[in-house]
Amino acid sequence: MTVAAPSAETRQVLLILSAGNFVIGMGAFIVIGLIEPVAASFSISPAEAGWLLTVYAISYAILSPTLTALTGQIGRRRVLTVALGLFALATALGSIAATPALLFASRILAAAGAGLFTPNTAAVAAALSAPESRGRALASVFTGLTLAQVAGVPAGSFIAYSLGWRPAPLLVTALALPCLWLIWTRVPSGLPFQPTRLADLRRVLARPLQMLAILFTTTFLGGIYVLYTYIAPLLSSQMGYGGTAITVALLILGIGAVIGNLTGGRLVDRIGPHRTLTALVIAQIILLPLFSLLPFSELLLMLLLFLWSTAGYSFNAPQQMRLLSLAPAEANVVLALNAAAIYIGAAAGSAIGGAILQTYGAQMLGIAAAGVAVLALIQFRISAHLSR
Repeated sequence: MTVAAPSAETRQVLLILSAGNFVIGMGAFIVIGLIEPVAASFSISPAEAGWLLTVYAISYAILSPTLTALTGQIGRRRVLTVALGLFALATALGSIAATPALLFASRILAAAGAGLFTPNTAAVAAALSAPESRGRALASVFTGLTLAQVAGVPAGSFIAYSLGWRPAPLLVTALALPCLWLIWTRVPSGLPFQPTRLADLRRVLARPLQMLAILFTTTFLGGIYVLYTYIAPLLSSQMGYGGTAITVALLILGIGAVIGNLTGGRLVDRIGPHRTLTALVIAQIILLPLFSLLPFSELLLMLLLFLWSTAGYSFNAPQQMRLLSLAPAEANVVLALNAAAIYIGAAAGSAIGGAILQTYGAQMLGIAAAGVAVLALIQFRISAHLSR
C-alpha cells in the first residue's frame, strides 16, 4: 500500500512536538542520575531521594487525565505552550529548592506540565495524520522521549558528579526555552482537536471495555519494568559487570528503544494494532526468561538486550492506535489515561521486581517478568475478544 507523505507543515509540527517531548523526557529521566548527589546535599538517604521518581510518577498518573479533561475546550497550541512552560518553570524551581519538601513540590508541578503536554502531542499527531500513516506520526512525536532516555540519565549523572546536581535541572529549562518559542511561533493556532470535558473522563472511566484496553499498558510495561529497573544489579551479579560495562549495556537498551519506537509505528501502519501488539507481547514472553539463564557470552547478551528493548519500545504507537479506535470521540482523555497507565505500570513493575530481587535473587527477575507478560497476553486476548 502506498502511503501519502505528510505535508511539510505537518512534518514541521511533528518535529517541534518531538523536540518538546525530548525536553519532557530529559526532565523525567535526568533525576535518575541525581539521586545520590541530591541525597548528600540534603543529608537524606538515597532511598528517600528516590521518592523524587515515585512522587513524579504518582502525580503524573493522577494529574494527566484530569488536567487534559479540564483543558479540553482550549486551543492545542495554547495548552501545549502553557504545559511546557509549567514544566520548565517547575524544573527551574527545583534547581534552587532549599529543602527536600520544596524539591518534591517542584516535581509535582513538573508532572502536571508533562502530563498535560505529552498526551496532547499524541492527540495532535493523530489528528494531523491520514489513517494509513497515523502510526508513524505517533511514533515520531515519541521519538523525543526515547532519545531523552538515552541522553537523560548519563547527562544528569555527568553534570551532577562534575558540577553538582543543581545545574542539571537548569539544563532542562534552557532546552525548553527554544521549544516554547517554536511551539508559539511555528505551530499553527488552529490545530485540530476533539474538545473534551471532565464528563468525558468520567465516561471513559465508567466503560469497562475501554479501561481494560488502557490497563493493558500497565500490565505490559509492568512486566518490562520488573527487569528493567534492576538490570544493573542483575548484570553485576550474573555477568560480573562493573560501571563501564553496565553503561554500555544501558546504551544498547537506549539504541533499541529508539529503533523500537520507529519500528512500532511502521508495523502498526502495515499490519494493524492487534497483530502488532500480539507479536510484541509474545516476544516479551520468549525473551524475558532468557535473562534468568545468565551468564552467557557478551555478544549474545548484547543481542538479547537490543531485541528486548526494540520489542518493548515498539509498543507505544500500536497501543495508542488501538485506544483511538475504541474511543475516537474522547481521544485526548484516552491518551492521557494511557500515559497515566505507563507510569502506574513502571511503578508496579519496579515494586514487583524489588520484591523478587530481595526474596529470590536477581536470577529470578527474568522469569518473574515473563510471568507478568503472560498475564498481559491473557488480558489482551480477553480485551480484543470483547472489543470485537
